[in-house]
Amino acid sequence: MAEMCSVEKRGRVYLLTLAGTDEHRLNPALLDAIRSALAGVRSDAAASGGSAALVVAAEGKFFSNGFDLAWARVSPSDRVPLMVPALQRTIADLLSLPMPTIAAVTGHAAAAGCFLVLSHDYVVMRADRGFLYMSEIDIGLPITENIMAVMRAKIADPRTRRDLLLRGKRMTAAEAAARGIVDRAVEGAAETVEAAVAMGEELAARNWDGEVYASIRKGVFREACRGIGVAVEEEEAEMKKAASKL
Repeated sequence: MAEMCSVEKRGRVYLLTLAGTDEHRLNPALLDAIRSALAGVRSDAAASGGSAALVVAAEGKFFSNGFDLAWARVSPSDRVPLMVPALQRTIADLLSLPMPTIAAVTGHAAAAGCFLVLSHDYVVMRADRGFLYMSEIDIGLPITENIMAVMRAKIADPRTRRDLLLRGKRMTAAEAAARGIVDRAVEGAAETVEAAVAMGEELAARNWDGEVYASIRKGVFREACRGIGVAVEEEEAEMKKAASKL
């Protein structure tokens, strides 16, 4: 089986790239590969010491075109329910990662792929190609409450949520930036990745304590974190650890 994703270290920034030129449809195999890569980043960062940042990018035309519905609907049974928990676990890993996270959206990000983008702390998006698109309303796929909690936490404006979720509006980088979803729009795929890495290096240079960073993130997005399955016990343990340093 071809490698689904790769990780390289650029200074203090870990660059996780979804490999290949397909649509990066999210099925349990790809989501498990992403989670394994994130676990490796977490372990290496802990062993290395110092602060770090994560950038997630993708090769090809798509950042991710959502769930792998072709895989999910293969007989003899509907496997859609298997994908939702796998996505939730991946989002939980991102929300609990002890470092800033940046999505480098170099192509289209649709449906579950859009949720994956929103699970990062920052978003840098290619301006000359690609869009954010919540296609569930068009394909007739409901959205679970715990994943919807992430949408509410990351997109505060109800009109923007309405347009994405109830109109199925496809947003370019420029419009997404104007609406506060995207932090920066950049021309070109390679330039988008470089801009995201530069942002990651700038954030890592602040030399923040990663566990404190993760604890504060959980406080900021408490509803989303609890809904997606980030354990309360883990929050409490990190708070005690932070308090012991005071």
